[in-house]
Amino acid sequence: MAGHTGLLGSALVKVLNNDGYKNIITRSHNELELTDKSKVEHFFKENKIDFIFLCAGKVGGIIGNKTNPASYLHENLLIQDNIFEMANKYEVQNVIFYGSSCTYPKVCKQPMKEEYWLTGPIEETSMGYAAAKIAGIIGCKSYNTQYNTNRFICVVPNSIYGANDNFDLENSHVFSALIRKIDTAKQENKDSLTLWGSGNPRREFIYSEDVASASIFLMQNTEKLENNHYNLGSGTDYSIKELAEAISKVVGYEGKIEWDSEKPDGTMKKLLDSSKFLALGWKPKVKFIDGLKSTYQWYKENYE
Repeated sequence: MAGHTGLLGSALVKVLNNDGYKNIITRSHNELELTDKSKVEHFFKENKIDFIFLCAGKVGGIIGNKTNPASYLHENLLIQDNIFEMANKYEVQNVIFYGSSCTYPKVCKQPMKEEYWLTGPIEETSMGYAAAKIAGIIGCKSYNTQYNTNRFICVVPNSIYGANDNFDLENSHVFSALIRKIDTAKQENKDSLTLWGSGNPRREFIYSEDVASASIFLMQNTEKLENNHYNLGSGTDYSIKELAEAISKVVGYEGKIEWDSEKPDGTMKKLLDSSKFLALGWKPKVKFIDGLKSTYQWYKENYE
């Protein structure tokens, strides 16, 4: 489990344990530097790995992506390449790689089908991160093609939220950033709160434990899979204004939400068409409001 302490990795560990899987190998960042090829190879030599969930990587929101695009590109490329090469060399049974909806064109027909991928320019604010994810998706297909295998599985989830998310305002995604900002406004008794952008962009969100359950399903059904990536979303999108209103209600913030339209919005709409994956026999279980309440509860209990 690469990235076991993060948003998706921790959800996977929880779901796997609940499902009775016990032989889960984890290493902290201090114990194993995934950008170091020699250390990664040593790890594979010392451990018999059957399955890999590649959740590790450098992730962030608009601010982080705009400020440090080279870092997002470099670190993610190194992690992916090292894991892919060693998984192939040491004959790991299956690897799941997680792409991103930001790899789809900035202006794209909605909902976005897998065949719309790479048909137009991507959003510039996430260029470095998206380029690494594009390379990872192509990497999965390339290894499968060259080595005549279905070892490498690629799923493209839309915006994931849940426990163990990153609530740092410089590097968080919109869901966790709004939870922190709105909760802070409530704690400080602010009459109003100004948020970035117009509030009009629409985003699709999927709960981390749903992505975890979908990932396990993929591992169990590799014989059904094509050598292509699969979209994974909830099927419903919300405007950022609607998200802010929903969070305010859960948090109990009654102040006014204002919008700074001079700040960037990013892509206006990112709704995935997940019908291809759903046709395999899996479907999400967690309702948006239940996931939101659970995420906020975790934030209040764990985050400082």
